Amino acid sequence: MSGARSALSREAVLEAAAGLVRQRGPDALTMRALAAELGTAVTSIYWHVGGREALLDALVERTVAGLGEIRPRGRTPERRVLSVACALRRQLRDHPHLVALVHERGLTERMFLPAQRVLVREAHAAGLRGARAAEFVRAVQFQVVGHVLVERNRERAPAQHPDERELWSAGSAGTAGSAGSAGSAG
Repeated sequence: MSGARSALSREAVLEAAAGLVRQRGPDALTMRALAAELGTAVTSIYWHVGGREALLDALVERTVAGLGEIRPRGRTPERRVLSVACALRRQLRDHPHLVALVHERGLTERMFLPAQRVLVREAHAAGLRGARAAEFVRAVQFQVVGHVLVERNRERAPAQHPDERELWSAGSAGTAGSAGSAGSAG
């Protein structure tokens, strides 16, 4: 146990706490559960990160910082913006409980600021300025966030037909619309 204690660091505690939240949600994050996960005493957790509120604040800061690591990739403005949108979506999808913690603590705008800054740079590189650049950034952000919400809802809802794969496949593109039209005519 002394080997575990000497290897314990603030970063190790935060990483384990983030793992617990990712796997089981924020309600599962107790100091006792975290200590058990790390194989240490609860007092060691308090020593490294303070109380539960301080721990949650630190997790929120890590989540916000992680979204700041989004880097555009690609040679064209379209590819670069698409890469930012995909990276933002991936971050939101991969960390739903941590993103919810950020939101609960009233820091949602701050969480999205790094991605917004990247998108503003890309909008400027594409020749957009002022209100047009702002509309562009909001459109990309709203599309990504809205799509993540729709994806989460689909995961919880009963299967629907056509599902997304069926809807976008080349073979059913013509039939998906006609099936919807037939259903709405009756």
